[in-house]
Amino acid sequence: MPTPRRRRRGITARWKLTLSYAGVVVVSGALLLAAVALWLLRYVPDVNIITEIDQFVPNRSDLIRAFIPAAVVVMLVLLAIGIGGGWLLAGRMLAPLDRIGRAAQLAAQGSLSHRVDLEGPRDEFRDLADVFDAMLEQLEAQVAEQQRFAANASHELRTPLAISQTMLEVARDDPHRDVDGLIDRLQDVNTRAIELTEALLLLSRAERRVFTREPIDLSLLAEESVETLLPLAERRGVAIDEGGDTANVLGSPALLQQLIMNLVHNAIVHNLPADGTVVVRTHVLPEAVAVVVENTGPVLAPHVVSTLVEPFQRGAERVRTEGRSGDHVGVGLGLAIVQRIAQAHDGSLVLTPRQGGGLNVTVWLPHPYPPRPA
Repeated sequence: MPTPRRRRRGITARWKLTLSYAGVVVVSGALLLAAVALWLLRYVPDVNIITEIDQFVPNRSDLIRAFIPAAVVVMLVLLAIGIGGGWLLAGRMLAPLDRIGRAAQLAAQGSLSHRVDLEGPRDEFRDLADVFDAMLEQLEAQVAEQQRFAANASHELRTPLAISQTMLEVARDDPHRDVDGLIDRLQDVNTRAIELTEALLLLSRAERRVFTREPIDLSLLAEESVETLLPLAERRGVAIDEGGDTANVLGSPALLQQLIMNLVHNAIVHNLPADGTVVVRTHVLPEAVAVVVENTGPVLAPHVVSTLVEPFQRGAERVRTEGRSGDHVGVGLGLAIVQRIAQAHDGSLVLTPRQGGGLNVTVWLPHPYPPRPA
């Protein structure tokens, strides 16, 4: 954690506002007294006036000598009122900032559940507090997701290592060990660990958005993905129907290729035991560009669909499919990677269960050159 820069302690904001209020009050009072002195006393002559009844009439000098002490007292009273009233008003005005500051201190200490929650009508301070609360809410959700992801990743990475260690220990104690079989099993476990590591790196790359955007046709990427995964579909008895519009977007060809590859792979693997279908379409709509991958399969409840984008979500049906066919079904990051790649390209991922079973997955991406408003 970076060390905060040391600053010389200066005057507080409350004292600055207090002195500003006091200065305004004192200057206003001084101007008022000066106006009285200049505009009224100038009409009084500075000579001794003798009346017929020998009554004393003050001249300008007499009035000035009487006016100055009273003006000084008034200025002192205004200064006291300015400082006292300014201190109270500044405290009330800065109270929301104090609450935001305390919340920021708690957040810096790791407590992201605290909220400022300012009441009252909207103003600059409440808008700032609302934005700060929204930021804390997003940070709390992201930290919780990262912690959950780190725990799952640690578990997933530990599994192949533990399996390798167990196989080596068993083989060491077995005088009749099958070396070729052991090598094949270790290679499978190692392949899984490499795939998981590459998936984690790809997920991190998508989240950090460290890529160069360039024009790319999604329909060509979909065609390449289908051709690459066609042997897997044939082994599983899944028919693939690919087509659609020429869909140009701005993005990373490698990441978008991985996005479509993951969608098609998931649609093939998590399908019916036999005679399944996968439909891949690209669409250009007025509001966005869409990639739609639809597959047959078991009936999915809405609450199950909502969890499929979570990392390392592999249901029991997936495990049974993997064990039956021998084809590797992935590391549980397919749709999580798709969602991160879509978000990194300012898009979104929508999952919808199909009637009769299966899943409809739609990735929405913005147009490369949005039309200018008329």
